[in-house]
This record gives sequence, C-alpha cells and structure tokens, in this order.
Amino acid sequence: MKKLLLVSTIVILGMTNSMMAQNVNFGLKTGLNISNFTGGDADRNSLFGFHIGGFAEFKINENFSLQPELLYSTQGSEAENLAKIKVDYLVIPLMAKYYLSEKFSIEVGPQASFLINDKAEFNDGSIADSEIDASSFDFGLNVGVGYNFSSHLFAQVRYNYGITTVGENPDIRNSVFQISLGYKF
Repeated sequence: MKKLLLVSTIVILGMTNSMMAQNVNFGLKTGLNISNFTGGDADRNSLFGFHIGGFAEFKINENFSLQPELLYSTQGSEAENLAKIKVDYLVIPLMAKYYLSEKFSIEVGPQASFLINDKAEFNDGSIADSEIDASSFDFGLNVGVGYNFSSHLFAQVRYNYGITTVGENPDIRNSVFQISLGYKF
C-alpha cells in the first residue's frame, strides 16, 4: 500500500510539473445563446439566453490546444403562442482547438450538460408555471471558430447539437448557437 501511495504521488507530481511547463491560459467568457429544440412536429421559435463561466486552455503545441470549460447556460425554446420552455444547465465542453494562424482557430469537441432548472412559462396568465421533466443529463457535440483580438481578448462562435433527448419525446434535442467574448489572464 505504501509503495502504491509513493508511486501515485510521484506520478501526480510529475504530471503537475509537466502541466506547469506547458503554456496554460485561464480565463472567463460570457455571451449570447440562441437556442431551440430540434425534432418533433411542433412549431417552435428560438429563445435568447446567455452563458457565463471559466476555462483553461492547454497549449499542446504551436497549432493545437485543449480547452475544458465550465459554464452556466440558459437554453430552451418558445412554443408558438403557448409557452417558453426554459432549461438551465451546468455545461462542461472539452474543445480541441486547431490554430490556422496565431489569431484564428477552429474548434470541435463533446459537451456534457447537467440540468439545473427546467420550467414552462405559459403565455396564458391563468396557467401556473411548471417543471417540464427534462432529462437531468444532456450530451452534445460542438463545432466553432475563435478569433484572438489580442493576447488577452478573444471572440468565439459555436454551435452545439444535442445528441441525447431533452425529455421523454425521442425526437426533441437541444440546438444552441453561441456568440462569446472572453478574456485570458
């Protein structure tokens, strides 16, 4: 047991030292969400929301980096003339970024989302707001581009396509277009 603890400590210290030697940037980002539910046969309109959170960018080499993020994201859809369906998530994307130049990058990666809140806000005031029994976990794929204005300030445009369903209806998935501004420390 002592040998296992010693080996584990050496490995962790070695990994920490290796990560510190890499070029690592930490930062914050926020932006606009334009979300909707895809699938099914109901008419829906996009819903505007926001996202905010932090990230770490691990530079692997000159052209490639990994960027895990932790974001709070408000999403949903508006059922035409009936209700706004709102789902709020704690979102964890892991983006692989490829720099085409020093300023411009393309990014792809998976995203795990954990439901924080779900609610239907009805347009008819006589109907009380209620939960919609959304799935507690959502998995999606992201694709996007980024542009560094300076060594600190950047913008990103990203699309998230939900792979898992939002609720019991097997056809309805999240679809989110994001525009972000961020700051690297």
